[in-house]
Amino acid sequence: MTALARWCLRRRLAVIVLWFAVLLGVGTSALATGSAFSNQYDVPGTESGRATTLMSQGFPDRKGDSDTIVWHTGKGTDASTDDVRDAQVEKTMDRTLKDVAKLPGVASVQSPYGGERGEHEDRVSRDGRTAYATVTFDQSVEKLDKKDVQRVVDTAQRAGEKVPGVDIELGGPGIALTEKQEGHLSEAVGIAVAAVVLLIAFGSLAAMVLPLVTAVVSVGTATLGIGLLSHVMTVADFAPMLGTLIGLGVGIDYALFIVTRHRRGLKEGLPVDVAAERAVASAGRAVVFAGVTVCIALLGMLVLRLSFLNGVAVAASLTVVLAVLSSVTLVPALLGVIGKRALSRRERRRMLADADADAEGGTDGPGVADAPHASSGVSTAKNARRAGGCAIARWSSFVSRHPRLLGGIAAAVMVVLAVPVTGLQLGTSDQGSNPRTTTTRQAYDRLADGFGPGTNGPLTLVGEIDDAAAKLDFEKLPDKLRDVDGVAHVSGGELNGSGGTGVITVVPDSAPQDKRTSQLVEDLREDVLPEATSSSSLDVRVGGVTAAHDDFASVILGKLPLFVGVVVSLGCVLLLVAFRSIGIPLKAALMNVMAVAAACGVVVAVFQWGWGSGLLGLGGPGPIEPFLPVIMVSVLFGLSMDYQVFLVSRMYEEWRLTGDNCRSVRVGLAETGRVINSAAVIMIAVFGAFVLSGDRIIAMFGIGLAAAVALDAFVLRTLLVPALMHMLGSANWWLPKWMDRWLPRVSIEPETPAPEPESVPEGLPESVPEPRAEPAPVAAAGAGALPAPRDALSSDSQNRPLR
Repeated sequence: MTALARWCLRRRLAVIVLWFAVLLGVGTSALATGSAFSNQYDVPGTESGRATTLMSQGFPDRKGDSDTIVWHTGKGTDASTDDVRDAQVEKTMDRTLKDVAKLPGVASVQSPYGGERGEHEDRVSRDGRTAYATVTFDQSVEKLDKKDVQRVVDTAQRAGEKVPGVDIELGGPGIALTEKQEGHLSEAVGIAVAAVVLLIAFGSLAAMVLPLVTAVVSVGTATLGIGLLSHVMTVADFAPMLGTLIGLGVGIDYALFIVTRHRRGLKEGLPVDVAAERAVASAGRAVVFAGVTVCIALLGMLVLRLSFLNGVAVAASLTVVLAVLSSVTLVPALLGVIGKRALSRRERRRMLADADADAEGGTDGPGVADAPHASSGVSTAKNARRAGGCAIARWSSFVSRHPRLLGGIAAAVMVVLAVPVTGLQLGTSDQGSNPRTTTTRQAYDRLADGFGPGTNGPLTLVGEIDDAAAKLDFEKLPDKLRDVDGVAHVSGGELNGSGGTGVITVVPDSAPQDKRTSQLVEDLREDVLPEATSSSSLDVRVGGVTAAHDDFASVILGKLPLFVGVVVSLGCVLLLVAFRSIGIPLKAALMNVMAVAAACGVVVAVFQWGWGSGLLGLGGPGPIEPFLPVIMVSVLFGLSMDYQVFLVSRMYEEWRLTGDNCRSVRVGLAETGRVINSAAVIMIAVFGAFVLSGDRIIAMFGIGLAAAVALDAFVLRTLLVPALMHMLGSANWWLPKWMDRWLPRVSIEPETPAPEPESVPEGLPESVPEPRAEPAPVAAAGAGALPAPRDALSSDSQNRPLR
């Protein structure tokens, strides 16, 4: 890492130009080729997937996306427009629907008007105030041109201006394309808040801008690269936004850790290049290790073998890889450019004043040979007093005095927040969960009020017919279905041209997201259809919105234990190798599980129960997306490992130095707590800002990840983890001797030669307040004395030079 940092510093301009050239090149390619994202989250091999395949093969003219135009009368005072069959309403809407049918991209329009009287009465509500038409496009929704859909919306809504008292709304997956926000408000808000936090933390404009620039460059390159990736493999349409969310968070944080270490070196009087090299060699190694853990957690989604999740995993991992690369290459190059401006003006003036004071002391006091040590003692004493007085150091000492009480409180908070997970309902939220101001939500409500809630999610029964007996059973099936509990309406019994495929539409009496609809799907599959088709070879598959969502959730839940097991196991192995301890990986796994459970509990409360979702503009309550727990587990396990690595690596370093667990935990928390908290605030701001994206799925990720990071940083890493480590004592670092010999030796922090005795700071215990309940082991040994490692240590701490 030192050689890489040195190379980037010496060729800083070349590195900066190369990064911006890559960004420009990838951007040009992405603009030239476009993107091919998918919003089809089907799982191959399921019954609903088979029904969709049979439908597209038997009725190829219905492969395009179908949407609805809904109009409702009675808003005005004109009695001539109180019914959708009134002459003025019918004439206007009939002309409008014909105009829509002529628009580019539209394959057909099924109108409630025309034909013989009563032929389309099922498209007019019983009270005569609501009617709807079905618009079928010539392409599936992922291939639709948004401009074509917008023309349909504009043409239909203009009709409402011509007839007083008529309200026209449109719904369906294609219409939803026109409601997606194209701006980048959420990213801008997140970056703005991160800038404020960085400016407060650093006090330097140059140091504040640097992490933002590196994050934006890496995320921009990754986002454009994901568009190119979508031509090679299936990538979900939310992958770029998710990648941006993760990339901004880790990109800013990784740069923050390196810049913080660089600023520490400058304050110690190191030249700019040397400080940058040491920062990358130390914090850079931790960044690489943390990035690897995030990528491993994300790529764990590959074990699920779901095509669209494979694309999400690769896309998010690409973002993290570029964030790591920019942190260890672009950051040192920019540090070389800004020089001493990484420090604030006040810090630079203080350094000059200290240097002048040290120079005067060196002239009149100690000899030349003693001057460096005198200088070191002065600055170290000042740093010790500052560290000792800071809030995080006092908090660290407070935790060490009351570990059981504080640990119990932290655990109780996490358990309470995780309680809503017990009521988790997986499924895909439909347009009934959209904000009430959207046209898709209003169309949804109009259909539910006029025709029943099941109209928004009918079930499609597709049968394979290969002989006369099967055809006879299929013709009898609609009558049998009408007598099934939970069925509001049955239509169809329609055969294709060859007679080999038939389709029946079943409208439930409950909404698509209702558990009763899911129960109806199960009843049809398990009891009704097997009994109705037992006398022939007729094979009927149940498809439709609810069926597809239930199948998807079932597959995800079936594979979730394997996925969690793989991710947790790999994370434990990495920590085991890094810290050579059994306890550290096990505690990390427990903390990660608690963070995921509590974060999912927050998501359930907000999105499924609707607590505060209306105030946030997120629409009404609805089920949780089936893939959200999977992606949250991946991301949160990776991000939690970041904090675990940065916190425990400093504790481990102190443990190897002193062999004193209590001191190691206090020092580690005191020296890393402020950086971890600053990084957490930035991540919370970035993730939380994505609530403004206008996308319900991304908002779920934003709130879930923001809650998880907040709990992880402020409850787990600064409270529960140190409390547990105080209670466990030296058992934290226990490792069987046979495993110690077998494990490879990997160090997150670079090895440094043993320091001269004079370089050990005087008054080292002053850097962290000692607990009142017990004497400080180091202080008892005398100022600056280093206790020998304990004989019971089975790690390699005795075999390595002390720092």
